[in-house]
Amino acid sequence: IEPRFTQFANQPIILKDSFQINGSDMAQIGWVEVSTEDGTGGYLWYLKSESETRLRFDDYLETAMIEAVPAEAGSGAAALAGGGLVGSEGIFYTVNARGNVYAGGNPTTLADFDNVIQRLDKQGAIEENVLFLNRQFSFDIDDMLAAQNSYGAGGTSYGLFDNDEEMALNLGFSGFRRGYDFYKTDWKYLNDPTMRGGLSSVAGSGSVNGLLVPAGSTTVYDQILGKNAKRPFLHVRYRASETEDRRYKTWITGSAGGAATSDIDEMQVNYLSERAVCTMGANNFVIFNA
Repeated sequence: IEPRFTQFANQPIILKDSFQINGSDMAQIGWVEVSTEDGTGGYLWYLKSESETRLRFDDYLETAMIEAVPAEAGSGAAALAGGGLVGSEGIFYTVNARGNVYAGGNPTTLADFDNVIQRLDKQGAIEENVLFLNRQFSFDIDDMLAAQNSYGAGGTSYGLFDNDEEMALNLGFSGFRRGYDFYKTDWKYLNDPTMRGGLSSVAGSGSVNGLLVPAGSTTVYDQILGKNAKRPFLHVRYRASETEDRRYKTWITGSAGGAATSDIDEMQVNYLSERAVCTMGANNFVIFNA
């Protein structure tokens, strides 16, 4: 029996953004007390807009690793001059293509989860898994686990140790074990109405209710290193060399704010990253579609 070698590759994508402010506005001093999304604050002027641009760029980087798809054959992107754009394979695309897909509603009973577990048995049988869920799916799991309590029907039971009647009742669960260990956490991206949370929850809408990600690492042959290496099941790779690191580049151009690279009367802050997400062992992942 001859062993077969299957090679998976993903194309990195280049993401760029910039922030510009002209020299005149920089010289017009006006301090405003602000607070930013990253928790910092103080008296700023144009730097608040630069900080927000950087935060948006960070969001672009993360979103691209989740949502990226290859360019469709015959599309405008693929037909661009210079060979076209090939796109990249984000997490959702990869798991839908090479992983396990649970569609038609959330698993809300132990029998439903048994079907998922039996599917995992046929794949890598990873002992520990993390469930990244939207709010409704998280509630469904809480209700399912609460229903297993023999004293739950028509009343409330309190656990041992310090969980007495003087405490607020905790109706949420952080995980459970049934053949495998499952740990769950709310994923803000799936709840945010400006992102996936704004999609319709009806079947076929493209909405994603959750993602099961195996914990730990797996051994693969790394073509760049030329040897076997242990890698997390989900990680991001960047293009870099001894002289050029494109993980997260930022530089200033223009003729204002200390820069002296051109005759344009402005300061321009540039951002660039070239990266791709690696979904190792996609057959161990489960995506829960609406």
